[in-house]
Amino acid sequence: MKFICATILLASSVTAINVQAQELTGTLKKINETGSIALGVRDFTVPFSYLDDHQSYQGYTVDLCMKVVNAVQRKLGLSRLDVKMIPVTPSTRIPLLANGTIDLECGNTTNNVERHSQVDFTPTVFVTSGRFITKPTSNVRNLVDLKGKTVAATSGSSYLKQLTVLNGSQNLGMNLVTVRDTAEGVLMVESGRAAAYAQDDIVLTSLRASSKSPEDLVITKEPLSVEPLGMMQRRNDPDFKRVVDGSIAQVFKSGEITRIYKKWFLSPIPPKGINLNWPMSPELQAVITNPTDSGNPADYAIVPDSQKAAQKKVAAR
Repeated sequence: MKFICATILLASSVTAINVQAQELTGTLKKINETGSIALGVRDFTVPFSYLDDHQSYQGYTVDLCMKVVNAVQRKLGLSRLDVKMIPVTPSTRIPLLANGTIDLECGNTTNNVERHSQVDFTPTVFVTSGRFITKPTSNVRNLVDLKGKTVAATSGSSYLKQLTVLNGSQNLGMNLVTVRDTAEGVLMVESGRAAAYAQDDIVLTSLRASSKSPEDLVITKEPLSVEPLGMMQRRNDPDFKRVVDGSIAQVFKSGEITRIYKKWFLSPIPPKGINLNWPMSPELQAVITNPTDSGNPADYAIVPDSQKAAQKKVAAR
């Protein structure tokens, strides 16, 4: 398996006392003993985690993961910490986390209740919606329009399971096919082998903008689901989770998240210099104000002020 290794050095002005090994447990102990931390990264998930034209991993969640790396290094008092960038896919990311190959996953994984039985999540770092990318000539506006058609979803993704359930419960007769990654999903649509591909709307937007003929692809307006995204860490490792979550909360509290968000969603990004022009959603703004790692989509719903007033009236009766 290929991986990219980098080294993080503390500034000479920083003095730190090395944490005694016997005080450490779980992932922190592993990192302290090996002098390295392994990050699970994605090859094609722009703008979250991807390889640029210099074969360097970067993106929104990669930047956030590096904030975690710095916090872990400070916690352990290490003057040097090697960072291994290990590529993962939706199918391999949880197994590689569980067996210790990676310590933190830096992609765009949906934080849902089911996955909480296998992994822990950082506070949610993005809130998106599930939609379809398709061709204008397919006349696909929503799920019902895909009845009897071939639909692609990434293997191991939440969308594959969701579509499988909906296909049976609504008797849609869709032919569901799996793809390895987002690039293959869009290619299925472009080549006519699938009528649509399901994915996060922000990822679909970047894929469409990066395609050779953006005008030949459209994204459905009707959302399939609400998708809170987080970064996975091993389950039942409270000491490591405390450091990880604390570093993300500090990025939120300090306002640094605004700079990082602007860099990836409101500015030209490599390798093609495309600007996604994707303003921060009210849902994400709410999470930044009150961080949460909840896997319940309902916890991310924004209630309009008029509806809040109506709810108060009902409660007062």
